[in-house]
Amino acid sequence: QVQLVECGGGLVQAGGSLRLSCVASGSFRTINDMAWYRQAPGKQRELVAIITSGSSTNYHDSVKGRFTISRDNAKNTVYLQMNGLKPEDTAVYYCKAAIPTMSGLTLYWGQGTQVTVSS
Repeated sequence: QVQLVECGGGLVQAGGSLRLSCVASGSFRTINDMAWYRQAPGKQRELVAIITSGSSTNYHDSVKGRFTISRDNAKNTVYLQMNGLKPEDTAVYYCKAAIPTMSGLTLYWGQGTQVTVSS
């Protein structure tokens, strides 16, 4: 079984920074893509940033230049450095990992961490 555990959320003022971490644990050999999603109240979950196993990245237009996704494959960890936070960044942030299994490529989600940005 695979578990993803996020941490690093919290309350911050507009313009501030937070760093989210997500650690994958369990029985697996490798992780393909890792990503961060977010879901604000009353809105659909949206992709914030994604990083491939080769460390290629892509970002939602609204966070480009402010957020940076990175990963440490030795630690099975993905990070999201969030700078210049805005009230509209307030949401629950989830990490996702695509892991090869006997069944094929399986997607795993963390439990989410709340990020609240005050104006």
